[in-house]
Amino acid sequence: MQQDNDIDKHNTDNSQMKVDVANDATADTSLEPDVSSKLDDNQELAKLQQQVAELKDLYVRAQAEVQNVQRRSQDEVKKARDYAISSFVKDVIVVKDYLEMALSDQSNNVDTIKTGVDLTLKQLVQVFERQLIKAIEPQLNDKLDPNLHQAVSAEEASGQEANTIVRVMQKGYMLNNRVIRPAMVVVAK
Repeated sequence: MQQDNDIDKHNTDNSQMKVDVANDATADTSLEPDVSSKLDDNQELAKLQQQVAELKDLYVRAQAEVQNVQRRSQDEVKKARDYAISSFVKDVIVVKDYLEMALSDQSNNVDTIKTGVDLTLKQLVQVFERQLIKAIEPQLNDKLDPNLHQAVSAEEASGQEANTIVRVMQKGYMLNNRVIRPAMVVVAK
């Protein structure tokens, strides 16, 4: 009986050891998910940090590109403003040359000078046409249009209604349908 008791005790000890080993194994496996979870979290954190770094770099590059585009645009606007009238200037230089030639003429031939000035005026008219400059030429008895005309004075005019043009003192000019200088007129009272 003693032997049976010893065997039972030994079996109990063995089963207790098996339970303890099983508990230890369970404890180890329960730690493994925590460790692997932490490793996954660290890898995910590293990935996210890398993405943040890439996005920061992309943001900085995008900001630099925007600044470059703005600077280039400002430079182009400045160049356009500075050189926009270059074709007009080239055309006007030719007219100036003709006028200087007319003034330097020593022949004292009025007809020749008049012909030269007439050709110069024709050249200037061509320049105006190329540059889309149009004359505002009001006619007598036209109604005053404040968008195109500037009344410099008013006078009594028999047979004309008020605010009609009596006399044109100076032509006006438009550039691309925008008034550059209104025509100066005298209107009836």
